[in-house]
Amino acid sequence: MQDLTIAPGPGIPGGLVVVAADLTERFAKASGPGGQGVNTTDSKVQLSIDIAECASLSDAQRRRALHNLEHRLDGTVLTISASTQRSQVRNRAEARERMAALLREALAPPPPPRRKTKPTRGSVRRRLEAKKRRSELKSTRRKPQL
Repeated sequence: MQDLTIAPGPGIPGGLVVVAADLTERFAKASGPGGQGVNTTDSKVQLSIDIAECASLSDAQRRRALHNLEHRLDGTVLTISASTQRSQVRNRAEARERMAALLREALAPPPPPRRKTKPTRGSVRRRLEAKKRRSELKSTRRKPQL
């Protein structure tokens, strides 16, 4: 098995390489298309990584990943299944791509907090003028008062 390479991005400016020892691959029979081979070939791939035990991540990255992926974890283990392709090789590649994308997204820092601003004078004026125009339009629809 090869190391998993994660492209540079926010939170990981130099990229990241997860060593193969931290990854676990399991294979199973996949459902779906494949003809006679679907019954004999273990083409489904399950790629797992224990984030709490991963030596490639720093403590800060580990905490961020555990927090951001908590809804996808089983304990501290993240598992990706790929069975859309008919061949095991392509499913392995797809699982690795999806794992790298998930980890890259999970390691990104949160966006900076929004700075509160007041509406500009012009936007307040335009809003009030639009309300006035709408009010005048609706007043023309009323029955005349006698």
